[in-house]
This record gives sequence, C-alpha cells and structure tokens, in this order.
Amino acid sequence: MLEPNAESRYEITRADLPLSCPMPDMAVWNSHPKVYLPVEETGEARCPYCGAEFRLTDR
Repeated sequence: MLEPNAESRYEITRADLPLSCPMPDMAVWNSHPKVYLPVEETGEARCPYCGAEFRLTDR
C-alpha cells in the first residue's frame, strides 16, 4: 500500500481511471474522504482536500 498524501504530484495513465484521491492502492485509514477527480478532459486535476496534483500521461 502507498502512503496517502505523501506526494504533491502524481502521474497517472488511463488504466488508473476513474481517478480518485486517495487512489485505490493507497491506505485510507489516515487520509481524507475519497473524492473523484475529472482528469480526462484537460489532462490535469487537483484534489480539493490535500492539493495533490494529478497529470494524465497517455492522453
């Protein structure tokens, strides 16, 4: 399991969609509530809770 909110930038691929923060492979016991982020249209999204930035690399 990855530590949630450990990084401020994440690169993701279409295999990671739909995108949520925290992501499914992150431990959620010490994180904020799950929120789904619309990254498909612009290729970038920011989590309103922790501020993590996500970038879609295979647009």
